[in-house]
Amino acid sequence: MTKTLVIVESPAKAKTIKKYLGRNYSVTASMGHVRDLPKSQFAVDIEHDFAVKYINIRGKGPLIKELKKEAKKADRVFLASDPDREGEAIAWHLQYILGIEPDSKCRVSFNEITKDAVKNAIKEPREINLDRVDAQQARRVLDRIVGYQLSPLLWRKVKKGLSAGRVQSVALRLICEREAEILDFVPEEYWTLEIHLKTRDGKTFVVKLSKKNKRKLDIHNQEEINAILEDLKNQIYTVSQVKTRDRKKNAPQPFTTSMLQQEANRKLNFTAKKTMRLAQGLYEGVQLGKDGNIGLITYMRTDSTRISDQAKEQASTYIAENYGDHYLGSAKRAGKKATNQNIQDAHEAIRPTYVARDPESVKDYLSRDEYRLYKLVWSRFLASQMAPAVFEVTNAEITAGDYLFTASGSTNKFKGYQVLYEDAQDAAAKDEKALPPLAEGDTLTHVKNEPKQHFTQPPARYTEASLIKTLEEKGIGRPSTYVATIETIIARNYVYREKKSFFTTEVGELVNDLLVKNFGDIINVDFTANLEHDLDLIEEGERNWKDVLKQFNDVFQEKLAIAEKNIGEVKIEDEITDIMCEKCGRPMAIKMGRYGKFLACTGFPECRNTKPLYEEIGVKCPKCGKGNVVKRRSKKGRVFYGCDQFPECDFVTWEKPTGEICPKCKEGYLVEHITKNGASKICSNKECNYKEKMEGEGDDKE
Repeated sequence: MTKTLVIVESPAKAKTIKKYLGRNYSVTASMGHVRDLPKSQFAVDIEHDFAVKYINIRGKGPLIKELKKEAKKADRVFLASDPDREGEAIAWHLQYILGIEPDSKCRVSFNEITKDAVKNAIKEPREINLDRVDAQQARRVLDRIVGYQLSPLLWRKVKKGLSAGRVQSVALRLICEREAEILDFVPEEYWTLEIHLKTRDGKTFVVKLSKKNKRKLDIHNQEEINAILEDLKNQIYTVSQVKTRDRKKNAPQPFTTSMLQQEANRKLNFTAKKTMRLAQGLYEGVQLGKDGNIGLITYMRTDSTRISDQAKEQASTYIAENYGDHYLGSAKRAGKKATNQNIQDAHEAIRPTYVARDPESVKDYLSRDEYRLYKLVWSRFLASQMAPAVFEVTNAEITAGDYLFTASGSTNKFKGYQVLYEDAQDAAAKDEKALPPLAEGDTLTHVKNEPKQHFTQPPARYTEASLIKTLEEKGIGRPSTYVATIETIIARNYVYREKKSFFTTEVGELVNDLLVKNFGDIINVDFTANLEHDLDLIEEGERNWKDVLKQFNDVFQEKLAIAEKNIGEVKIEDEITDIMCEKCGRPMAIKMGRYGKFLACTGFPECRNTKPLYEEIGVKCPKCGKGNVVKRRSKKGRVFYGCDQFPECDFVTWEKPTGEICPKCKEGYLVEHITKNGASKICSNKECNYKEKMEGEGDDKE
């Protein structure tokens, strides 16, 4: 009997595909790459046209032996690794190891693991795309050139364990430059004025001061606001203009990889690493009871927002049946992104493989996080095919002497896609209330003035979502590399995460300064983005991969030689404290570890005593009353608060105590509760619902 061997990367994927193919097919997994550059050596011969030395990955000998055995028994071998550069390279290495002819049509690829997609791919095998393989090789060699030559420079000049990378160092530079902006920022005072007015029928609304004598009004200090308030005394407030119009809010596009990573971070608090791990599982297949393994979403590494006609038809049918025809969107809505148009556009956007399989129908078969991510993908895709939301927006102008005030309000006329999906902007817009009925010439009654002092704020620190967005917008790296980039700069202690934001460490600042000073022309946004464009051209067959390597290496080697001469030994001085080591009596120093700062004895290596360094927050422990509450970190780096008398006192809380007792129940203590809508103080007693907005929150200018 004719047998065809199909090789994929993972057992889960193999299990899902096996159910779609008949008994004449055998499906097995390569467990990812089988060949790679050796870790112990550079393995790129720069002097001989960038000849690359590949070896079988250590520990995969038995697996490779089994693959060869299976391939010999089969009449035909299909290589069905993922449909991107990395997957193409895996197939290329398998082709070499298994001795498959170079021009053989052995490659099959599919964007989703469904019965139709798999069977159609098997019917149309193709040759391996060598341009795509070359693009992957070029990226791998570029990263090897930088990592294996620049990192040792840091080891020699600074200390062991540091690393530099073509993309990771640019990401670090962005975070360091943002930190410098924040430190250099000088806040400026400004004031705003809101006035509460009342209509003839007693309806109150708020207007904002906008202009004086038809010119935009900027108020810088209290003297200026007082002068304006004096001018406004006894003025008559009159409605001078009212305009009402309909405003449409189009549905968001379906997810690309980076959009999914950003939205999962904002909405679900997932890291990019967690998002991609969960998405991989949903793509490869989940056991759905009697239905067996089913791939729930399409391939999750894509820069395209294109949707297949079949998927559009499925969505249209579902929307019409469940929401009504008037919720159907335009067929022209979802298309390819304007940026990076050549990148992986053979793929579609990330979407459910079968839209009728709604999240609730599969909830019992998924973990909590799998369900939440699937629901996010499913809702976003379906919403992308729905009609716009429609709002009736009213803008009014009110005059008082030389001053012009404005007011706006809106009401939702038609929910459209928002019946299913809301983004951050949609949630904010819901807070905008409708204005009371107004007509030109109406006279309004003054109720009260509400002047507010503000100070301009520095730019926000990068979060994982905003960093990914910036990397994508600037063309640095690719969505599939963002996880590794972020995880590396955290693992190297160059940055750390606190309340979602990235902060730089002393080591990160030092490494960045050194790299920018000596490799600023290479470790920068424009150079890295242009190099990414060159990789895209290689994939399109428009550039030779070794020419790109030579062009980069010529510049890099020149910079490397100069840096080797110019950089002296850089010593990271430890901060010595007045805390004495209880074991040897010598002073202890502050050091940076994987989970933040800690104390270590200066007598190392004779004395290896270490202990945690806790940051006090100025609050007495609400449980024992003796100890102080200190800021600590979990093994995953998450901040929590506990008593410094642990283990005698076991007080812990995720939210920062304020030191105040709840004024309502008199039993619980107040903690800072921070959400996307701002910060408030809430009672720790779950039976008490006390809540108050923290003073000053929401007044700062964005």
